[in-house]
Amino acid sequence: MSDAAEWLPGVIVCPSPHCNDRPDPLDISLLVIHNISLPPGQFGGGYVQAFFRGELDRREHPYFAEIADLRVSAHFLIARDGEVTQFVPCRQRAWHAGRSSFAGRAECNDFSIGIELEGADETPYSDQQYAALRSLTLQLQQRYPLLTRQRITGHEFIAPGRKTDPGPAFDWGRYLRSLLPATSRTVT
Repeated sequence: MSDAAEWLPGVIVCPSPHCNDRPDPLDISLLVIHNISLPPGQFGGGYVQAFFRGELDRREHPYFAEIADLRVSAHFLIARDGEVTQFVPCRQRAWHAGRSSFAGRAECNDFSIGIELEGADETPYSDQQYAALRSLTLQLQQRYPLLTRQRITGHEFIAPGRKTDPGPAFDWGRYLRSLLPATSRTVT
């Protein structure tokens, strides 16, 4: 696949330097859901985008002085209004999971795609975010058939004791049901 094909259509492209080559670019077999807000608990302002690009101004907020030098990224960010931004081509390794393990396999960044939801563990996510997450997930599953429902997880599950996101406010049932064909969904 060409570089251009690795940037999904219909998303904002905001390239991050915080990425590198995957050990096996064909091994994209895990989808990891995260949350992020900068400053913590606050939304908007473009700070997440600046952080993922390595351009966070440490003078803008006391918390930024602590994290400005970190080299972190995700493949995608879904804002509160449902807007999707892509930072890293899917064929490359974004730096989102850190020390992690899924189904006995360590280093989840090597084989996963990371999606950040603008949010916080205890703050309900917006309807627009769930809709955008569903649409993005279905696009990714179409491109990468190894991303089955059983291979979708949260950061909290691949880095237990270290991470808590997307947290208790994330409605896993709602999200996973939305991925089923309309004829398979149960009315609740």
